[in-house]
Amino acid sequence: MADVFIFPCLESNYGYLVHDPATGATASIDAPDGDAVLAAVKETGWTLSHILVTHRHADHVQGIEQVKAATGCKVVGPEKHADQIPGIDEMMVEGDEVALGDLRFQVLATPGHTVEHLTLFEPTAKIAFVGDVYFVMGCGRLFEGPAEELMTSMRKVAGLPDETRLYCGHEYAVSNARFAITVDPDNEALVERLREVEQMRDRGEMVMPTTVGIEKATNPYLRVDQPAVRAVLGMDGASDADVFGEIRRRKDNF
Repeated sequence: MADVFIFPCLESNYGYLVHDPATGATASIDAPDGDAVLAAVKETGWTLSHILVTHRHADHVQGIEQVKAATGCKVVGPEKHADQIPGIDEMMVEGDEVALGDLRFQVLATPGHTVEHLTLFEPTAKIAFVGDVYFVMGCGRLFEGPAEELMTSMRKVAGLPDETRLYCGHEYAVSNARFAITVDPDNEALVERLREVEQMRDRGEMVMPTTVGIEKATNPYLRVDQPAVRAVLGMDGASDADVFGEIRRRKDNF
């Protein structure tokens, strides 16, 4: 259906190549580091046809020009702030469908971390590349939107099938889990997940992908309506958005 090659790069980023075995079409999701992307292309033996961009932050786009020059690939990125996507050839917005060989990625607008942030979902393969909207048991910082906007974006992704595999932009699993326990301490699924990710990282394993179902059970930003979480925060009567914002504020200072 789809092959995904995962490789760590920079200090905390994940890079991804997604490959359609039927046609040979291959995309890099973002280009955090040109050398790392090109090394992954060489290791897999795949021919890079596309770079699909989730958002404009430097640690997601700074390798684009190097990779494009080396491969001649097409760069497809968000329409908003397209002038800040190096080498962009085509623009995409919510509701578009991006073809990668026989794969068909649905484009979802997921603002909050940045205003133009997009998520790419392939429904047949049940995979989604979520950039910095989601991390394992976490989410990106509120750089350009209110808490309600990022909460809505996360809930949009959480509405995908539970078995959908989520590929996030960074590795913060252990830190996120240790923080999540502070606001959701009685969540048995979270306690077990913390133990699991600590063991995986101790073994040098990548904690990726996660799934929609796992995140719904363990990600505190998806559990803002839970009485136990609200009780810990002392926010029983607050709006979901205010609870979300308080959790993000606490994480920023964790």
